[in-house]
Amino acid sequence: MARILVTGGAGFVASHLAEKLAEDKDNEVTIVDNLLTGDMAKLPLHLPNVRFIKCDANRFEDISAVFYAHRFEYVFHYAAVVGVKRTTDNPVMVLRDIDGIRNVLDLSKNTGVKRVFFSSSSEVYGEPVEIPQNEKTTPLNSKLPYAIVKNIGEAFLRSYQKEYGLEYTVFRFFNTYGPKQSRDFVVSKFMRAAIKGEDITVYGDGSQTRTFCWVDDNIDACVNAFRNNAVINDVVNIGSDKEITVLELAKLVIELTGSKSKIVHLPPLEEGDMTRRMPDIGLMRQLLGREPLPLRDGLMRILKDPRFILN
Repeated sequence: MARILVTGGAGFVASHLAEKLAEDKDNEVTIVDNLLTGDMAKLPLHLPNVRFIKCDANRFEDISAVFYAHRFEYVFHYAAVVGVKRTTDNPVMVLRDIDGIRNVLDLSKNTGVKRVFFSSSSEVYGEPVEIPQNEKTTPLNSKLPYAIVKNIGEAFLRSYQKEYGLEYTVFRFFNTYGPKQSRDFVVSKFMRAAIKGEDITVYGDGSQTRTFCWVDDNIDACVNAFRNNAVINDVVNIGSDKEITVLELAKLVIELTGSKSKIVHLPPLEEGDMTRRMPDIGLMRQLLGREPLPLRDGLMRILKDPRFILN
């Protein structure tokens, strides 16, 4: 039996991850979350090999008790303040996540953890200097607090591996979407507005591009890295390589929902809204063993999924 810790496990991606890991009855999955932005309703507590502990990974006295009680073999450290507006509005709160990274790594090396999996972000790349953005060649140049924390996290992992032999895997997540996603992320926000017939708001002219990764593609790639002992002491982009402008996304959502919503343009964000995002996903394709789900198909799945609830 593998004893696995998932921090931030009441969040969108991490809750899917915990559920996928727990499908293997030989895994014992412990989820911790401080519920600042997490949601208890997302937790897979119907599974017998899952436990939840309310805990703040940034507080050593909280997270250390969990580590010493359960002696984990693998840790997926996903706890973080997320969301462009939330992270730019609360930069000091974002910087506190450095404490959580240090706590998790210190406790991992001291309690026999075999490998730490870290949720980094496409934000570390900053404004693109090359497309597609490649794990090995694209410089990490963002100055935003959120991106700096993720970059520091990656540096911590490399340092702990070199000095203590603690193995790691870094997942650089690009936009991931799915039916359980919080309402303040672009796909969820656009779809909720379209279904209600409300205005869809776009920052600037909407020409900024993104790529959108179906949540199951994200989870399958990451779990395969765990199961197959792949991407050890290395980094992998997790996303899609099909670019779409934000304006095109809004129009696609209106088309698929049959909505009468209007697209309203707001002033551009002062910071955090990068002009392009498009990763090199060659390594992710190897982990998946298939092509990622097209965006149109993913949006249709959301519309049919009972977990996508309007409230």
